[in-house]
Amino acid sequence: MKVRELAVSGAYEFSPDVHRDERGAFVAHYTESAFSAAVGHPLRLGQNHHSVSRRGTVRGVHYADVPPGQAKMVTCVSGELLDVVVDLRVGSPTFGRWDSVRLDPVSYRAVYLEEGLGHAFIALRDDTVAAYLNSEEYNPGAEHEIDPFDPALGLPWPKDLEYLVSARDRNAPGLAEAERAGLLPSYEVCRALHARRG
Repeated sequence: MKVRELAVSGAYEFSPDVHRDERGAFVAHYTESAFSAAVGHPLRLGQNHHSVSRRGTVRGVHYADVPPGQAKMVTCVSGELLDVVVDLRVGSPTFGRWDSVRLDPVSYRAVYLEEGLGHAFIALRDDTVAAYLNSEEYNPGAEHEIDPFDPALGLPWPKDLEYLVSARDRNAPGLAEAERAGLLPSYEVCRALHARRG
């Protein structure tokens, strides 16, 4: 398992070993030892879910209140997607910065993002299936979103696609508006949460 920290602190790309033979392939997206060595703690599992998306579907930028927040490990088991992590933690040295990783069922890469970070992706093919391991169960009252097309973020959406976006995401505030409204997580609160867990 190879691990690379992304440009957003608290986000990592995991590239597992893929074992191939005439039958196909076998891969372990998550092993506690490799994950804990990179991140400093095992992944608490509160929920596992999948999303299925048409080509051009943009999901996010989504985040949850901290505490408890919702850490995520995301893989793509069918199709292809461009996964994006955004630092939404007010006071963070990387506040407003993003990084992206292309996920597919060939490389089997995964992206982990800790609590307080925003997550989004765009499906690059029809029937793209994203699989999530989440540290907490979905809590609609604690979930929020940032406009994925906020020009201040400048997220790397391909220009040659027709975007499919939910009304929730289309009508989301921009980063500056969410910060002014006090909707974003605090870097200090996130750091304290991670220190207690680690």
